[in-house]
Amino acid sequence: MYGYKMSDYDKKVYETELADFLPSKILDVHTHIWLPEHNLQTKAKGCVTWTKMVADSCSIEDLQQTYKDMFPGKDVRAVIFGDPTANYKENNVYVAKVAKQTGYPALFCTDWKMSGEYLEEQVEKGGFMGLKPYLNNSPDYIPGNEVRIFDFLTKEHLEVADKHGWIVMLHISRPQRLRDPLNLAQMMEIEEKYPNVKLIIAHIGRAYAPEDIGNAFEILKNTKNMMFDFTANTQSLAMTECIKAVGVKRFMFGSDMPIIKMRMYRVTENGVYYNVVPRGLYGDVSTDYHMRETDEKDVTSFMYEELRAFKKTAEELSLSKQDVEDIMCNNGCRLFNYKF
Repeated sequence: MYGYKMSDYDKKVYETELADFLPSKILDVHTHIWLPEHNLQTKAKGCVTWTKMVADSCSIEDLQQTYKDMFPGKDVRAVIFGDPTANYKENNVYVAKVAKQTGYPALFCTDWKMSGEYLEEQVEKGGFMGLKPYLNNSPDYIPGNEVRIFDFLTKEHLEVADKHGWIVMLHISRPQRLRDPLNLAQMMEIEEKYPNVKLIIAHIGRAYAPEDIGNAFEILKNTKNMMFDFTANTQSLAMTECIKAVGVKRFMFGSDMPIIKMRMYRVTENGVYYNVVPRGLYGDVSTDYHMRETDEKDVTSFMYEELRAFKKTAEELSLSKQDVEDIMCNNGCRLFNYKF
């Protein structure tokens, strides 16, 4: 789907719940752009399959049109990187080209085998601001559920990122997500041993259900540099606890475009999230246990559901208009040195 076709219900949600709440300028710090020819035929290790039910590509033109469709009256810009399951070599070339054309900040998708020297060369050559590692680009012999952060974001990569003060967008691995003790230990190790790395914990550490949080923020409240985005997260509790732990200046909006175009709402049961989608809209969804169908007519977008959850957090914490503007725009602009 190119762009986004607004339903009457979408328009109602945006106009009555979101338009006045959102600032006039928005920086989306977490988006994927790639072309159909960048897709690989093999299933990526450790990755859910439902995302490919929504989109098999997202050009820069598609991304920009979607913002126009979803956010009438707003000026929305993006931080861009490739799709981690695509051919990252070709995809990185495309991202660098788009970044030069648009002025958008960009991150370089990595593979664990890349040397530090290679990263330095490619990041400088492409004008990237840092790295986007992903768990499937880890040693083949490690099962998806057992991949550790340092298996795909290696010490060598961290050393060169620390040397240059690069941004690193980290999607953590392992079934226990944010509450996993090893994840937390390695996140804290990055904070302490690589102080010049500008680390972003994507998706609030994939805390998509209340059970995913555990005691994570009792530990993470001791950080001073680590940033968090609430990309593709509809769990207001996770947003609230994160802001309470680290403050509004280290919390940012991201969407995960293009999967955020999905028509859905999310429920959780026993620590597992389920995307509830209109029946038949995404074909046979039985292959992914995170998917459920409904006959309800009024189902809006994943994007609006995420922003509804953030609005709930803003109301619960009595965030000011300035706080909301910082989270939706200014914090990302400061981190990525981006000006509208």
